[in-house]
Amino acid sequence: MSNEVPQPQQSEEVDLGQLFKLIGNAFNRFFQFIASIFKGIFHTIILFLLFIQKHIIKLAIVGFIGLAIGFYLDSNKTPVYISTMVVEPNFNSVQQLYNNVNFYNELANAGDSTALAEALNISKKEAATIKEFKVESYSDENQKVQLFDKFVRSLDTTTQKTIDMKSYLENFNSFDARFHTVSVIATDNGIAKKIQPTIINSISRNGYFNLQKEISDTNIKLEDSLYRKQITEIDSLQLLYKKVMLKEADRPMEGTSISLGENGGKENKELALINKMEQLKNGLVELNEERANKSSILNVISDFPRKGVKVKGILKSYKFLVPASLLVLTLLILSLLSLNTYLKNYRKE
Repeated sequence: MSNEVPQPQQSEEVDLGQLFKLIGNAFNRFFQFIASIFKGIFHTIILFLLFIQKHIIKLAIVGFIGLAIGFYLDSNKTPVYISTMVVEPNFNSVQQLYNNVNFYNELANAGDSTALAEALNISKKEAATIKEFKVESYSDENQKVQLFDKFVRSLDTTTQKTIDMKSYLENFNSFDARFHTVSVIATDNGIAKKIQPTIINSISRNGYFNLQKEISDTNIKLEDSLYRKQITEIDSLQLLYKKVMLKEADRPMEGTSISLGENGGKENKELALINKMEQLKNGLVELNEERANKSSILNVISDFPRKGVKVKGILKSYKFLVPASLLVLTLLILSLLSLNTYLKNYRKE
Protein backbone atom coordinates (compact mmCIF):
# COMPACT_ATOMS: atom_id res chain seq x y z
CA MET A 1 0.00 0.00 0.00
CA SER A 2 1.42 3.37 -1.04
CA ASN A 3 1.70 6.21 1.55
CA GLU A 4 2.32 8.96 -1.00
CA VAL A 5 -0.03 12.01 -0.80
CA PRO A 6 -1.20 13.43 -4.22
CA GLN A 7 0.45 16.79 -5.01
CA PRO A 8 -2.04 19.56 -6.10
CA GLN A 9 0.70 21.96 -7.28
CA GLN A 10 0.03 21.50 -11.01
CA SER A 11 -3.73 22.08 -10.52
CA GLU A 12 -3.09 25.24 -8.47
CA GLU A 13 -0.72 26.57 -11.12
CA VAL A 14 -3.36 26.01 -13.81
CA ASP A 15 -6.01 27.83 -11.72
CA LEU A 16 -3.70 30.81 -11.12
CA GLY A 17 -2.85 30.95 -14.81
CA GLN A 18 -6.52 31.03 -15.74
CA LEU A 19 -7.17 33.74 -13.12
CA PHE A 20 -4.40 35.97 -14.47
CA LYS A 21 -5.63 35.35 -17.99
CA LEU A 22 -9.16 36.44 -17.02
CA ILE A 23 -7.79 39.56 -15.32
CA GLY A 24 -5.71 40.38 -18.40
CA ASN A 25 -8.72 39.92 -20.69
CA ALA A 26 -10.81 42.18 -18.47
CA PHE A 27 -8.17 44.93 -18.63
CA ASN A 28 -7.91 44.53 -22.40
CA ARG A 29 -11.66 44.86 -22.81
CA PHE A 30 -11.69 47.92 -20.51
CA PHE A 31 -8.94 49.69 -22.46
CA GLN A 32 -10.60 48.77 -25.75
CA PHE A 33 -13.84 50.26 -24.44
CA ILE A 34 -12.05 53.51 -23.48
CA ALA A 35 -10.33 53.59 -26.87
CA SER A 36 -13.66 53.07 -28.66
CA ILE A 37 -15.13 56.05 -26.80
CA PHE A 38 -12.27 58.32 -27.90
CA LYS A 39 -12.49 56.95 -31.43
CA GLY A 40 -16.23 57.65 -31.46
CA ILE A 41 -15.70 61.23 -30.22
CA PHE A 42 -12.93 61.81 -32.78
CA HIS A 43 -15.10 60.35 -35.55
CA THR A 44 -18.00 62.63 -34.56
CA ILE A 45 -15.73 65.69 -34.59
CA ILE A 46 -14.42 64.77 -38.06
CA LEU A 47 -17.97 64.32 -39.38
CA PHE A 48 -18.94 67.72 -37.96
CA LEU A 49 -15.91 69.39 -39.53
CA LEU A 50 -16.67 67.76 -42.88
CA PHE A 51 -20.25 69.02 -42.59
CA ILE A 52 -18.98 72.55 -41.87
CA GLN A 53 -16.52 72.31 -44.78
CA LYS A 54 -19.32 71.30 -47.13
CA HIS A 55 -21.57 74.22 -46.13
CA ILE A 56 -18.93 76.82 -45.21
CA ILE A 57 -20.01 79.29 -47.90
CA LYS A 58 -23.67 79.16 -46.83
CA LEU A 59 -22.74 79.62 -43.18
CA ALA A 60 -20.42 82.52 -44.00
CA ILE A 61 -23.17 84.29 -45.98
CA VAL A 62 -25.69 83.78 -43.14
CA GLY A 63 -23.17 85.01 -40.58
CA PHE A 64 -22.39 88.13 -42.60
CA ILE A 65 -26.11 88.93 -43.07
CA GLY A 66 -26.75 88.40 -39.34
CA LEU A 67 -23.82 90.64 -38.42
CA ALA A 68 -25.11 93.40 -40.70
CA ILE A 69 -28.61 93.14 -39.20
CA GLY A 70 -27.13 93.17 -35.68
CA PHE A 71 -25.11 96.33 -36.33
CA TYR A 72 -28.18 98.02 -37.75
CA LEU A 73 -30.35 97.07 -34.76
CA ASP A 74 -27.65 98.13 -32.26
CA SER A 75 -27.27 101.52 -33.92
CA ASN A 76 -31.02 102.18 -33.75
CA LYS A 77 -31.97 100.71 -30.38
CA THR A 78 -32.54 102.87 -27.31
CA PRO A 79 -29.56 102.70 -24.91
CA VAL A 80 -30.16 101.09 -21.53
CA TYR A 81 -28.54 102.29 -18.29
CA ILE A 82 -27.92 100.60 -14.94
CA SER A 83 -27.75 102.31 -11.54
CA THR A 84 -26.77 100.55 -8.31
CA MET A 85 -27.33 101.45 -4.65
CA VAL A 86 -25.75 99.68 -1.66
CA VAL A 87 -27.86 99.49 1.52
CA GLU A 88 -27.62 98.01 5.01
CA PRO A 89 -31.00 96.87 6.36
CA ASN A 90 -31.55 96.96 10.12
CA PHE A 91 -34.15 95.38 12.44
CA ASN A 92 -34.72 92.36 10.14
CA SER A 93 -36.04 94.60 7.35
CA VAL A 94 -34.07 92.77 4.63
CA GLN A 95 -37.01 90.49 3.77
CA GLN A 96 -39.26 93.51 3.27
CA LEU A 97 -36.62 95.09 1.03
CA TYR A 98 -36.50 92.01 -1.20
CA ASN A 99 -40.29 91.79 -1.32
CA ASN A 100 -40.65 95.44 -2.36
CA VAL A 101 -37.94 95.30 -5.04
CA ASN A 102 -39.32 92.05 -6.46
CA PHE A 103 -42.79 93.64 -6.57
CA TYR A 104 -41.42 96.59 -8.55
CA ASN A 105 -39.65 94.16 -10.88
CA GLU A 106 -42.85 92.20 -11.55
CA LEU A 107 -44.65 95.41 -12.50
CA ALA A 108 -41.78 96.42 -14.80
CA ASN A 109 -41.71 93.00 -16.49
CA ALA A 110 -45.48 93.09 -16.97
CA GLY A 111 -45.24 96.55 -18.52
CA ASP A 112 -47.77 97.91 -16.00
CA SER A 113 -46.42 101.47 -16.02
CA THR A 114 -49.57 102.80 -14.34
CA ALA A 115 -49.19 100.64 -11.20
CA LEU A 116 -45.42 101.14 -11.19
CA ALA A 117 -45.82 104.92 -11.42
CA GLU A 118 -48.23 104.86 -8.49
CA ALA A 119 -45.94 102.65 -6.41
CA LEU A 120 -42.84 104.77 -7.06
CA ASN A 121 -44.57 108.15 -7.04
CA ILE A 122 -43.45 109.09 -10.56
CA SER A 123 -45.19 109.81 -13.85
CA LYS A 124 -46.45 107.03 -16.11
CA LYS A 125 -44.01 108.12 -18.83
CA GLU A 126 -41.07 107.85 -16.42
CA ALA A 127 -42.26 104.46 -15.18
CA ALA A 128 -42.35 103.17 -18.77
CA THR A 129 -38.59 103.76 -19.05
CA ILE A 130 -37.84 101.25 -16.25
CA LYS A 131 -37.04 97.78 -17.60
CA GLU A 132 -35.86 95.80 -14.58
CA PHE A 133 -35.15 95.84 -10.84
CA LYS A 134 -32.58 93.60 -9.13
CA VAL A 135 -31.62 93.06 -5.50
CA GLU A 136 -28.69 90.91 -4.41
CA SER A 137 -26.64 90.29 -1.30
CA TYR A 138 -23.16 91.78 -1.21
CA SER A 139 -20.67 89.88 0.93
CA ASP A 140 -17.18 88.42 0.60
CA GLU A 141 -15.48 85.73 2.67
CA ASN A 142 -14.17 88.23 5.24
CA GLN A 143 -17.66 89.60 5.90
CA LYS A 144 -19.01 86.05 6.23
CA VAL A 145 -16.32 85.27 8.81
CA GLN A 146 -17.23 88.42 10.77
CA LEU A 147 -20.91 87.47 10.69
CA PHE A 148 -20.03 83.98 11.92
CA ASP A 149 -17.98 85.46 14.79
CA LYS A 150 -20.86 87.76 15.73
CA PHE A 151 -23.33 84.85 15.53
CA VAL A 152 -21.18 82.60 17.75
CA ARG A 153 -20.72 85.33 20.37
CA SER A 154 -24.49 85.60 20.71
CA LEU A 155 -24.77 81.91 21.71
CA ASP A 156 -24.14 80.25 25.05
CA THR A 157 -21.01 78.20 25.64
CA THR A 158 -22.73 74.83 25.20
CA THR A 159 -24.30 75.78 21.87
CA GLN A 160 -21.02 77.30 20.59
CA LYS A 161 -19.38 73.88 20.72
CA THR A 162 -21.99 72.41 18.34
CA ILE A 163 -21.52 75.11 15.67
CA ASP A 164 -18.64 74.96 13.21
CA MET A 165 -17.70 77.55 10.61
CA LYS A 166 -17.89 75.19 7.62
CA SER A 167 -21.53 74.25 8.20
CA TYR A 168 -22.39 77.90 8.86
CA LEU A 169 -20.89 79.01 5.53
CA GLU A 170 -22.56 76.13 3.67
CA ASN A 171 -25.97 77.20 5.03
CA PHE A 172 -25.28 80.92 4.60
CA ASN A 173 -28.44 82.72 3.52
CA SER A 174 -28.32 85.81 1.32
CA PHE A 175 -30.62 87.50 3.86
CA ASP A 176 -27.88 87.07 6.49
CA ALA A 177 -25.48 89.34 4.59
CA ARG A 178 -24.88 92.78 6.03
CA PHE A 179 -24.94 94.70 2.73
CA HIS A 180 -27.26 94.41 -0.27
CA THR A 181 -27.28 96.01 -3.73
CA VAL A 182 -30.39 97.36 -5.42
CA SER A 183 -30.05 97.89 -9.19
CA VAL A 184 -32.36 99.70 -11.61
CA ILE A 185 -32.10 99.13 -15.36
CA ALA A 186 -33.86 101.77 -17.44
CA THR A 187 -33.68 103.79 -20.66
CA ASP A 188 -33.70 107.00 -18.56
CA ASN A 189 -30.29 107.36 -16.94
CA GLY A 190 -31.60 109.63 -14.16
CA ILE A 191 -34.75 107.81 -13.05
CA ALA A 192 -32.99 105.69 -10.39
CA LYS A 193 -31.87 108.74 -8.43
CA LYS A 194 -35.44 110.07 -8.54
CA ILE A 195 -37.05 106.92 -7.12
CA GLN A 196 -34.42 106.34 -4.39
CA PRO A 197 -36.37 108.20 -1.63
CA THR A 198 -39.51 106.20 -2.44
CA ILE A 199 -37.68 102.87 -2.22
CA ILE A 200 -36.15 103.83 1.15
CA ASN A 201 -39.38 105.27 2.56
CA SER A 202 -41.30 102.11 1.61
CA ILE A 203 -39.20 100.35 4.27
CA SER A 204 -38.93 103.20 6.79
CA ARG A 205 -42.71 103.73 6.98
CA ASN A 206 -43.29 100.20 8.29
CA GLY A 207 -44.79 100.39 11.80
CA TYR A 208 -43.09 97.21 13.05
CA PHE A 209 -39.62 98.40 12.04
CA ASN A 210 -40.26 101.83 13.60
CA LEU A 211 -41.23 100.14 16.86
CA GLN A 212 -38.03 98.05 16.77
CA LYS A 213 -35.99 101.20 16.17
CA GLU A 214 -37.65 103.01 19.11
CA ILE A 215 -36.91 100.07 21.41
CA SER A 216 -33.31 99.94 20.16
CA ASP A 217 -32.85 103.68 20.75
CA THR A 218 -34.24 103.35 24.28
CA ASN A 219 -31.95 100.41 25.09
CA ILE A 220 -28.91 102.25 23.73
CA LYS A 221 -29.71 105.32 25.84
CA LEU A 222 -30.15 103.13 28.92
CA GLU A 223 -26.84 101.32 28.33
CA ASP A 224 -25.11 104.64 27.70
CA SER A 225 -26.39 106.09 31.01
CA LEU A 226 -25.31 102.95 32.88
CA TYR A 227 -21.83 103.04 31.36
CA ARG A 228 -21.40 106.71 32.24
CA LYS A 229 -22.71 106.19 35.77
CA GLN A 230 -20.24 103.35 36.32
CA ILE A 231 -17.39 105.45 34.90
CA THR A 232 -18.28 108.27 37.33
CA GLU A 233 -18.34 105.85 40.25
CA ILE A 234 -14.96 104.39 39.29
CA ASP A 235 -13.51 107.91 38.99
CA SER A 236 -14.73 108.61 42.53
CA LEU A 237 -13.20 105.38 43.84
CA GLN A 238 -9.87 106.15 42.15
CA LEU A 239 -9.83 109.62 43.74
CA LEU A 240 -10.63 108.06 47.10
CA TYR A 241 -7.77 105.56 46.78
CA LYS A 242 -5.39 108.37 45.87
CA LYS A 243 -6.41 110.39 48.95
CA VAL A 244 -5.98 107.37 51.21
CA MET A 245 -2.54 106.61 49.75
CA LEU A 246 -1.45 110.25 50.19
CA LYS A 247 -2.54 110.23 53.83
CA GLU A 248 -0.71 106.95 54.47
CA ALA A 249 2.40 108.37 52.79
CA ASP A 250 2.32 111.40 55.12
CA ARG A 251 1.96 109.22 58.23
CA PRO A 252 5.33 108.72 60.05
CA MET A 253 6.71 105.18 59.80
CA GLU A 254 6.86 103.23 63.08
CA GLY A 255 9.57 100.62 63.33
CA THR A 256 11.07 98.81 60.38
CA SER A 257 8.24 96.38 59.55
CA ILE A 258 6.96 96.42 55.98
CA SER A 259 3.51 95.06 55.13
CA LEU A 260 3.59 93.72 51.54
CA GLY A 261 0.19 92.16 51.76
CA GLU A 262 -1.76 95.36 52.26
CA ASN A 263 0.10 97.32 49.55
CA GLY A 264 -0.26 94.43 47.16
CA GLY A 265 -3.99 94.33 47.83
CA LYS A 266 -4.34 98.07 47.15
CA GLU A 267 -2.38 97.78 43.93
CA ASN A 268 -4.61 94.88 42.81
CA LYS A 269 -7.72 96.94 43.52
CA GLU A 270 -6.35 99.91 41.60
CA LEU A 271 -5.44 97.65 38.67
CA ALA A 272 -8.92 96.11 38.71
CA LEU A 273 -10.46 99.60 38.60
CA ILE A 274 -8.23 100.57 35.67
CA ASN A 275 -9.20 97.39 33.77
CA LYS A 276 -12.87 97.99 34.50
CA MET A 277 -12.57 101.58 33.30
CA GLU A 278 -10.99 100.35 30.06
CA GLN A 279 -13.83 97.86 29.55
CA LEU A 280 -16.45 100.57 30.09
CA LYS A 281 -14.75 102.91 27.62
CA ASN A 282 -14.59 100.13 25.01
CA GLY A 283 -18.26 99.46 25.70
CA LEU A 284 -19.07 103.11 25.06
CA VAL A 285 -17.15 103.03 21.77
CA GLU A 286 -19.08 99.92 20.63
CA LEU A 287 -22.33 101.52 21.78
CA ASN A 288 -21.62 104.64 19.74
CA GLU A 289 -20.90 102.47 16.70
CA GLU A 290 -24.18 100.63 17.23
CA ARG A 291 -26.02 103.95 17.59
CA ALA A 292 -24.55 105.13 14.28
CA ASN A 293 -25.32 101.85 12.47
CA LYS A 294 -28.89 101.73 13.73
CA SER A 295 -29.75 105.38 13.30
CA SER A 296 -31.96 104.41 10.34
CA ILE A 297 -34.07 101.40 9.44
CA LEU A 298 -32.31 101.26 6.07
CA ASN A 299 -28.79 102.69 5.95
CA VAL A 300 -27.74 103.88 2.50
CA ILE A 301 -24.05 103.04 2.13
CA SER A 302 -23.83 104.17 -1.49
CA ASP A 303 -26.55 106.23 -3.23
CA PHE A 304 -27.78 105.76 -6.76
CA PRO A 305 -25.52 107.84 -9.04
CA ARG A 306 -26.91 111.03 -10.57
CA LYS A 307 -26.71 109.32 -13.97
CA GLY A 308 -26.65 105.60 -14.68
CA VAL A 309 -23.95 103.71 -16.56
CA LYS A 310 -24.70 102.49 -20.06
CA VAL A 311 -25.16 98.71 -20.18
CA LYS A 312 -22.52 97.22 -22.47
CA GLY A 313 -21.32 93.75 -23.34
CA ILE A 314 -20.97 91.85 -26.59
CA LEU A 315 -23.13 88.96 -25.36
CA LYS A 316 -26.10 91.30 -24.88
CA SER A 317 -25.72 93.12 -28.21
CA TYR A 318 -27.64 92.35 -31.39
CA LYS A 319 -24.37 92.07 -33.31
CA PHE A 320 -23.77 88.85 -31.37
CA LEU A 321 -27.31 87.57 -30.77
CA VAL A 322 -28.61 87.89 -34.35
CA PRO A 323 -25.68 86.14 -36.13
CA ALA A 324 -25.55 83.43 -33.46
CA SER A 325 -29.30 82.76 -33.76
CA LEU A 326 -29.19 82.67 -37.59
CA LEU A 327 -26.18 80.35 -37.59
CA VAL A 328 -27.83 77.94 -35.15
CA LEU A 329 -31.04 77.98 -37.22
CA THR A 330 -29.09 77.40 -40.45
CA LEU A 331 -27.14 74.50 -38.91
CA LEU A 332 -30.39 72.94 -37.77
CA ILE A 333 -32.00 73.24 -41.24
CA LEU A 334 -28.90 71.87 -43.02
CA SER A 335 -28.70 68.99 -40.52
CA LEU A 336 -32.33 68.09 -41.17
CA LEU A 337 -31.76 68.21 -44.95
CA SER A 338 -28.71 65.97 -44.64
CA LEU A 339 -30.64 63.56 -42.45
CA ASN A 340 -33.48 63.47 -44.98
CA THR A 341 -31.02 62.68 -47.79
CA TYR A 342 -29.40 59.93 -45.71
CA LEU A 343 -32.79 58.34 -44.96
CA LYS A 344 -33.74 58.38 -48.66
CA ASN A 345 -30.47 56.67 -49.64
CA TYR A 346 -30.85 54.18 -46.80
CA ARG A 347 -34.35 53.28 -48.05
CA LYS A 348 -33.03 52.66 -51.58
CA GLU A 349 -30.38 50.32 -50.24
